[in-house]
Amino acid sequence: MSSFTFITLPCKNNGDVFVKYRLRNILLCMSLVTLAIPATAEEAAWRTSWNGTLYGYANNTALRSDSVLNPGNLIAHLPERSAVAEARFNFKAENERVRLTMRPILLAQEDRNVFGSQQKNEAYLSQWQARVNVAEPWNVAGGRDVLNWGAAQFRSPSNPFYFNNGRSNPMSELSGLDVARLTWSPDVRHSLYVARLFGSGHGHADPDPWRDSWLVKADIRGDGRTGGVALAKQPGQALFIGAYGQQSVGDEWLLYGEMGSSTHVNLLRSPSDATQPFAVANESPRRTTGLVGATYTADNGQSLTMEYLHYDFGYDANESAAYFSRAANAATTFPSAAAQQTLGMALGAAPQLLGRDYVHLVWQSNIMESSGYWRLMATHNLTDGGNELSGYGERTLDPRITVFVLAQATMGGAHREFSSLTTRLFTLGVKLVLP
Repeated sequence: MSSFTFITLPCKNNGDVFVKYRLRNILLCMSLVTLAIPATAEEAAWRTSWNGTLYGYANNTALRSDSVLNPGNLIAHLPERSAVAEARFNFKAENERVRLTMRPILLAQEDRNVFGSQQKNEAYLSQWQARVNVAEPWNVAGGRDVLNWGAAQFRSPSNPFYFNNGRSNPMSELSGLDVARLTWSPDVRHSLYVARLFGSGHGHADPDPWRDSWLVKADIRGDGRTGGVALAKQPGQALFIGAYGQQSVGDEWLLYGEMGSSTHVNLLRSPSDATQPFAVANESPRRTTGLVGATYTADNGQSLTMEYLHYDFGYDANESAAYFSRAANAATTFPSAAAQQTLGMALGAAPQLLGRDYVHLVWQSNIMESSGYWRLMATHNLTDGGNELSGYGERTLDPRITVFVLAQATMGGAHREFSSLTTRLFTLGVKLVLP
């Protein structure tokens, strides 16, 4: 005897942040395939699970007193101390045909600096998804999803959405994009999906850079290797072309690489002649960014990762020197209107990385150890000579309770990218695993 599976999600026509134009479009796409899906009694049986982690931690940041980009912290208004309470949950309900997942985040944060304190309280869905296996080899999914791929740690050139994929910061929480996608997986080695992006999800910029965009992604895997190609199209901007691949060599080595070819809009240009002003290009020429990396895993489970990144949207050595020279000249006349405008442009419209070439190293413990985990990271900017060192460690006190610490130090002075705003960062906290 067969039955029918129905999926319903609440929707309110008010100002709720979650229920907006993008969500209604996603649910409309999903309803086309979930209104009446034949299912046997066994397929209709639901299984549910949940887990969560509660975080409590404090941050202390040493701001650079002689910063030319942020004199007196009057431009960026960076916090010097923060106290954070956060809850990250995962909920799942599924049967043989349908899977529903949800990742709500609850956040209470107080930031302090010399100007006072600021309180931020948030409750939002970092991720959620409704996925339906329509008929082999097809499935359709809609929701808020983190579209992340590749093995790169420092940056991910093949990804148009998460160039900074969060892997270099153990504390980061990536929020997904609002998307509906159709996936074809004829076998375990091959997959292809087409995705319609309705927006950038929680905390997006205004205007939303990924509203009404498209993504096509193809993957191949097997025999110790994985590869893929991604094509993304934003309205009014050139096509993004990305590719990645990785190959295992024996049990010890993983070799990988990524590349991305694209244009950027509203990107700050820094002429190498410091007497010329900054300029913002409506759309940059097409440029290519690439990364190569290798990871060696020892018999004890510890691993060492080495990466080299060439970021073609960054500044060369002369352009980087001119960038900081203009900022320094503006800082001498701050707080004049012209100085505020120059420094605002320097911070707000600069490329995601200021330099062209970087080396990134990661040494970490065995991630399967139950007693704790540690990770040491070092990044060298080959363009301006600056360095950033950081370390993360956690110790399990109880199967549910873990204490953790994150420390970071930058070197190079006020005219170097990594040390232009801060000199040190220290975080100490505890996390509790539920249930």
